Amino acid sequence: MRLRPVFSLRSALIGLSATLGLGAAQSDRARPEIRAIRLADDDDVRLDGRLDESFWQLVSAPATNFLQQEPVEGAAATESTEVRIVYDENNLYLGVRLIDSEPGGIIGNQKQRDGSLRGDDRFMFILDTFLDGRSAYFFETNPAGLMGDGLLQVGSGRGLNKSWDGIWEARAARDDDGWSVEIEIPFRTLNFDPGKDSWGIDFQRTIRRKQEETLWSGFRINEGLFLPVNAGRLVGLEGMTQGLGLEVTPYGLASHRKDEEGSETPADAGFDLNYSVTPGLRAAVTVNTDFAEVEVDQRRVNLTRFPLFFPERRDFFLEGSNVYRFAGANGAFPYFSRRIGLVGGSPIPIVFGARLNGRSGRFDIGLLQVRTAEDEDNPVEDFTVARVKRNFFAQSSFGVIYTRRATGAIDQEPSPEVRQTLGVDLDLLTANFLGDKNLQFEAFAVVHTDPFQPAEADLNDRSVRGVRINFPNDRWRGHASYRQFGANYDPAVGFNARNGFRRFQPSFAFSPRPADSEWVRQFEWEVYFEHLTDLDNKLLTRVTRADLVNIRFNSGDEASVRFQNRFEFLDEPFEIEDGIIIPAGDHEFNDVTVEFEAASQRRVAGEVAMTRGGFWSGTRTGWETELVVRPIPGVLIGTEWERDDVSLPEGDFVATVFRQRGEWQLSPWISTTAVVQYDNVSKITGLYARFHWILKPGSDLFVVYSHNWQTLEARTFTLERSATTKINYTHRF
Repeated sequence: MRLRPVFSLRSALIGLSATLGLGAAQSDRARPEIRAIRLADDDDVRLDGRLDESFWQLVSAPATNFLQQEPVEGAAATESTEVRIVYDENNLYLGVRLIDSEPGGIIGNQKQRDGSLRGDDRFMFILDTFLDGRSAYFFETNPAGLMGDGLLQVGSGRGLNKSWDGIWEARAARDDDGWSVEIEIPFRTLNFDPGKDSWGIDFQRTIRRKQEETLWSGFRINEGLFLPVNAGRLVGLEGMTQGLGLEVTPYGLASHRKDEEGSETPADAGFDLNYSVTPGLRAAVTVNTDFAEVEVDQRRVNLTRFPLFFPERRDFFLEGSNVYRFAGANGAFPYFSRRIGLVGGSPIPIVFGARLNGRSGRFDIGLLQVRTAEDEDNPVEDFTVARVKRNFFAQSSFGVIYTRRATGAIDQEPSPEVRQTLGVDLDLLTANFLGDKNLQFEAFAVVHTDPFQPAEADLNDRSVRGVRINFPNDRWRGHASYRQFGANYDPAVGFNARNGFRRFQPSFAFSPRPADSEWVRQFEWEVYFEHLTDLDNKLLTRVTRADLVNIRFNSGDEASVRFQNRFEFLDEPFEIEDGIIIPAGDHEFNDVTVEFEAASQRRVAGEVAMTRGGFWSGTRTGWETELVVRPIPGVLIGTEWERDDVSLPEGDFVATVFRQRGEWQLSPWISTTAVVQYDNVSKITGLYARFHWILKPGSDLFVVYSHNWQTLEARTFTLERSATTKINYTHRF
């Protein structure tokens, strides 16, 4: 009798789980708990930032005993913090007392919704409402009462999507002993499991002048707020309601536009409708969508052969978008939402869109359906995106993603051209490898159909695959990845910069923390290598990069020196600038980058980087500078300048980008932003200005003005200009 080996994915995963500890509990350490106290029916909650209501004193055991993550891991916090939590049927309330022995040193400059708090004191917390250690809601505030939030999903990198805007409120106040904040979060804002009376929760406080980070739970360097598996517990929750779970947000818009073809003054209206199908699943419909309030992309000059990646900025596609993240940092991108409703950066009207996002049992679910309108240059298109992830073990998952793009109306001849993409990804993640280390293994594969591609393009030509192992820990960090992209890989609703290659890419970093240093917080040395060949194993790109030194100072300043060697093979000439062509063949060159970044808490801060060395067949000197001035809280003036001086045997050129930004934030509810950009390639100067008034959480007034000029042959003329007023109002049932 012949014995046959038996193999299954389940048995392999169980074996790997036993080896790496994937299914084990996060730690033997007991996680702290805080009990939420239910308010009496006659308790009156006044959000003013001062914890003077009597019910706050009913919380006899607040969350305290914060421990340092920085600068001294595990040491007691130098300033005390107390967090109290109460709730009623509809809302969760946090009352936070942040004692400070030097109240004059408290920093709270930023007021704009979701503004960066890199230079401010701050209080952050997460709510893991499914108690699964893999996803959470993120919230943050500062002494000025800023409201920032996001959706956190465990995976490659941090996985924090800060473009989600939940409906909640925060009010802050200062006094002689420090500052305090009161926070109200409606249960209707959250998806959660009504069968659980406990949630995961964690808090982090930043004392900016000391560069001190303290946490209530998960204080170790390799843990932290952004790994929900390290969170403590919020207990005592019962009897919460999401109401009917129905949310309606109509909008009205009026605008005036003028360009070379004439002018128009359109008015429009539409609405968004959200409904909680279950406490964990939320459906949304948008009709006649307009994104007039979305800030313009940053201007960039492309000195490469490949397209640039620009991040999504439209709220409809950003909300709940974490579920669509695929294979982390592997660069496959079978779904990229900017392929919907944008062509060459110009908007295509969206007739309607629908989505379903959330959690059902062990499954993360995402479903998106969008129709775009027909115009002079583009036909009607229908887009479908579906994503399902099955969660298993403590932090691991297996997922499937599907996209469909139908070009042309269903009821017209010829029938629509349909392009489809299917991908699978496996993410094995543990936070207790060798006891207390993070370790991750990823694998993925994607294939698509495309009637527009040559008939001889086979499955390998239209597919990608890869694996990645990641050891993302402090002091020692490393990764290795392998990817293979087919020669005709081009997902119709995705993004791809380069085809037809195999790439091996490892990196290794050592980041020691000198003990008792008065000046230095951490050193880092890193080596990065990339070896990329075509599908016949001919070398196309080789990059060896070494951080000769990277210093993070106790002040928050950073300085680094980097060396890079690069080899590129061009199989055909490449036009890098009008009339300047890099010849085909082998090109190898070296460069050095020196960079310094000043700590953001200073009134005058910024960074400067200079790169000098070889560039293709010649040399390049590149400068990147940023200067940020905060003369008073709520006012920011930022200047960015990028310049590349390139000297080649084929010709010389200079590429320059200039950006000027100004922000005036009257309060966390009212802000004005203006951005001016110019580049000497297009010779276009663009102005974007936006006034934003949050009438109440979920209801907004926007006034937006944009103007583009172009300079040709010493003459400057207007390309286009527009002014738009948009108002939306959210009503919950």
